[in-house]
Amino acid sequence: MTKFTPFLGAAVAAATFVAASSSAYAADIACSTAKLIVPWKAGGGTHIIFSTFEETINKLDLEPKIQVVTVPGQGGNKGAKEARKAKPDGCTLFAIHQSAIVGYLNGRVDFTWDAFDMVAQVTSTPELIGAAGGVPWNSYDDMIAAAKANPETLKLGATFGSTSQFMWVLLEGLTDTKFKYVPFDGTRERITALLANTIELATINVPTARKYVATGELKAFAIAADKRSKHLPDVPTLKELGADMTYALDRGIVAPKGTPKEIIAHWGEVFKKAAEDPELIAALEAKGTDVKWVGPEGYAAWFQDTYDAHEKVAIDIGMYKKQ
Repeated sequence: MTKFTPFLGAAVAAATFVAASSSAYAADIACSTAKLIVPWKAGGGTHIIFSTFEETINKLDLEPKIQVVTVPGQGGNKGAKEARKAKPDGCTLFAIHQSAIVGYLNGRVDFTWDAFDMVAQVTSTPELIGAAGGVPWNSYDDMIAAAKANPETLKLGATFGSTSQFMWVLLEGLTDTKFKYVPFDGTRERITALLANTIELATINVPTARKYVATGELKAFAIAADKRSKHLPDVPTLKELGADMTYALDRGIVAPKGTPKEIIAHWGEVFKKAAEDPELIAALEAKGTDVKWVGPEGYAAWFQDTYDAHEKVAIDIGMYKKQ
């Protein structure tokens, strides 16, 4: 089976973990509070994670502070467009993950990750194969068997053109299945639909779905990680189940293109300091998210490798026609 592992830049990133110098705090940023655009609605995994960073950073004796501002819509692309047009003065930051790649490969936007300047990667959250509590299947194998017996029938919620669809497209290729895609704007809407049993399947993650899995209101059939989650130890990995695939949302911070290097260094060091905070680490680990700080150079290398891997798969499945 084809293996898709969007962590190809991990070794490169690890080799380039370079902390910004302490002088980064002297960067001249002409605002008392910087806006951190999160391109999804409140309550989703990305909003939860960066709200935790916001709280930690604002406890530090530093200026500027940050404020999370949600700009949802268009599968994350509305917020990306706003962030891209912002002044490169350090007063606007953007919360990003692989949706910046998938939206481009799907043709929904004409720019991707390299339209921004990298600040830092901060977390990694493996995805789960999730299902509504009312579905008749109790395992991954049951779900795959049902999908094969009823192609393009099982209702699967996804944000079109984003990672929540791309992961399932990859799984279809590995398992010779086809699902019926139902559009949703973000994670929170998909979770709500799953809880209401109006859809049957969706990509979920530990931060947003853990409590519902515990009560049986949602089912988790597999985790797209190299190893099982300590928070859901009974959920097998896709690899254990015969699908040689890993997939995680790797979240980070970028700035508008042309942001001065000293400002990039400032924010990189601020998020590094926050990522080292024991309370933040504990809070995010409790939600099933690993803290993973990577500086600007390493983050750019990781994004390039990850883009290359996504582009290859998108071309193979006919999603992207490279010019």
